[in-house]
Amino acid sequence: MSGFPIFPGEASTQAVSTDHITAGLTVLAAIIVLVVFGLVVGFAFRYRNGSRAKRGDLPEWVARDVEIGWTAATAFLALFIVWWTIAASLGSLAPQPGAMEIHVLAKQWMWKTEHPNGAREINALHVPMGEPVRLMMTSQDVIHSFYVPQFRIKQDVLPGRYTHTWFEATKLGTFHLFCTQLCGTEHARMVGDVVVMRPEDYARWSAAQPQGDDIAADGASLFHTLGCAGCHLGSAVHAPQLAGLYGKPVQLADGRSVVADDAFIRDMILKPKANVPAGYEPIMPSFSGLVGDDEILALTAYIRSLKDARETRG
Repeated sequence: MSGFPIFPGEASTQAVSTDHITAGLTVLAAIIVLVVFGLVVGFAFRYRNGSRAKRGDLPEWVARDVEIGWTAATAFLALFIVWWTIAASLGSLAPQPGAMEIHVLAKQWMWKTEHPNGAREINALHVPMGEPVRLMMTSQDVIHSFYVPQFRIKQDVLPGRYTHTWFEATKLGTFHLFCTQLCGTEHARMVGDVVVMRPEDYARWSAAQPQGDDIAADGASLFHTLGCAGCHLGSAVHAPQLAGLYGKPVQLADGRSVVADDAFIRDMILKPKANVPAGYEPIMPSFSGLVGDDEILALTAYIRSLKDARETRG
């Protein structure tokens, strides 16, 4: 479909599968339209006023079997389309293991991105070609939407929670980034560029950027500055140990069991009394209003980096 000028070119692995679905549904819809149109024209001509075509009621069994047949065929076709599109879409939702993680913070009216080594950009995102990239996104104010037409990816970016998407670029070049959610008076200017580079060029570009600590190191520093280490890292205070926590199930005091993912960690930072782990007192203070979205991203990255009890960097 990329040969037609009305469609943007394909520049990611997701674009190929998305265009296959679009092409399949378009062809199927065209076939159905042609069949229905052909029947309408054919019957209109055959049974036109003055024709000698035999008229009269069909036998009851014929009318019943035809009705059941076309209804069943339509139902099976609809179920097949649902199965096919869901199966194809779900296959592209989860990023490959080891994907490069980039944090995206949306705000009126700009995109702020941060690379694993701490390099930051505004309204731009440089990525290597052929390498899976996972975007962890949140909004500082209102709902935005991250959309790159050539990649066929579009994901809402919401305040107060994380959303994720991923892509693997297959072509070099600069591709436009848009916000597709009306987000205020300057919505039309909330644009940017995704620059796809050869891996070796990206490595040189990344090394040349002003860099601070990586995201996890920033989180480690903030973790100690806020006093979190006093309770959670080898303290006498009865508080959950964070090493090895990420991605594991957590039993809560109210009987629920949740997975310690990005959303859970965010809630524990901002609303700790909503999810009290079983066996612990609700003594953790809320940091709502004390830390921003970018700092929560850094704290989450640090906790995620604590693989086992020996890894307590900072």
